[in-house]
Amino acid sequence: MPSRAEELHQLDLLIERLAHDHVGTPREHIAATVRAAYARFDASPIRGFVPLLVERATRRQLWSGAARAS
Repeated sequence: MPSRAEELHQLDLLIERLAHDHVGTPREHIAATVRAAYARFDASPIRGFVPLLVERATRRQLWSGAARAS
């Protein structure tokens, strides 16, 4: 099971990847979207897949926002 510090490190790396993939999206918006998705898993007792689930939720959110904007 990853430690809280490892989860946060993985989220930092996720923000970097998403900022690279979504150049037109403000980094602060990406970070806020990641933090909001991560907060939904605060009470989750099984932590192993939390970073992956956060990534999927964030990508879906960013994609839907981009689709609405176009």
